[in-house]
Amino acid sequence: MIKIKNLKVRVEDKEILKGLNLEVKPGELHVIMGPNGAGKSTLANVLSGKSGYDIIDGDVNFSGKDLLDMTPEARACEGLFMSFQYPIAIPGVNNMYFLKASVNAIRKYRNEPEIDAIDFLKMIRSKLKEVDLDEKFIKRPVNEGFSGGEKKRNEILQMITLKPTLSILDETDSGLDIDALKIVSQGINNFRNSERSFILITHYQRMLDYLEPDFIHVLIDGKIVKTGDKSLAQDLEDKGYSWVRETMGSN
Repeated sequence: MIKIKNLKVRVEDKEILKGLNLEVKPGELHVIMGPNGAGKSTLANVLSGKSGYDIIDGDVNFSGKDLLDMTPEARACEGLFMSFQYPIAIPGVNNMYFLKASVNAIRKYRNEPEIDAIDFLKMIRSKLKEVDLDEKFIKRPVNEGFSGGEKKRNEILQMITLKPTLSILDETDSGLDIDALKIVSQGINNFRNSERSFILITHYQRMLDYLEPDFIHVLIDGKIVKTGDKSLAQDLEDKGYSWVRETMGSN
């Protein structure tokens, strides 16, 4: 699916990622945790193709192709999706138009026929139910006036509509109450299968009460320094990142 090797990234004069290695196989859910400034969002932004990052070394292979050579649009069409920590509003563009245009852009890239309005409406109605959103929601401008929970559910709606093979979820759980957290988690669980992979970036283990990750990774100072199973997230919750630093110092 995706293999990241010795990735080094600089922002202005500061090196943020310092030789990061990670491999995510089809069907796997990997969770990346780490303190502020560790490089979690930098990793997500670099993988999605956001500008402003200087890649000074390393390579990223995504389903047999060089991800770093692709435009952000090509990455999306190849099957990569990113859910933002702070989704932006797009005034004047309603959800229906945005999602239909996105679906058809991907279909065109893959030489598939466009979906017509009737078939798309039928499809999107079923997707709305999965994230507990009213049908009138898709007539509203993208993220404009949305609550925090609505924005995050809208991100999951986009994911299950676009059907990516790799979803990068950057702090999707931030700002969610318990009900919204359950809905978002259920949307992820329903979308999981043996071919779809996930990289979930989070500060807290609470979302993991509803998900079953394959691996937990700890990212500190631009590198993955520890990997474990779901219990590692609880250890971090109980002991903090200083515990990992102490372990690193003793090795």
